Amino acid sequence: MPNFPERLMIAPDVLIREIGGESVILDLKSQRYLGLDEVGTRMWHALLESDSVQAAYDALLAEYEVEPNQLEQDIREFVDRLLENNLVSIAGAVK
Repeated sequence: MPNFPERLMIAPDVLIREIGGESVILDLKSQRYLGLDEVGTRMWHALLESDSVQAAYDALLAEYEVEPNQLEQDIREFVDRLLENNLVSIAGAVK
């Protein structure tokens, strides 16, 4: 089982707009955007609404029929991409 103790926060200059289950995330500083399909949009919400990345992982694992290792890899890649693009920051470990 993965250990994701951190909590993510949306960056202050980031906007998200949902359209038909999909989303566009815009970084106002860089004016770059990232498009998310329905699954990416669900991951985004789970990650930002949960107390930790681990809680988001647990919720998504219960919600989708996916192998645990595949979900772990998908979340790691997604979080890495969000961090690389300064769309989120790490708020700290859950105590």
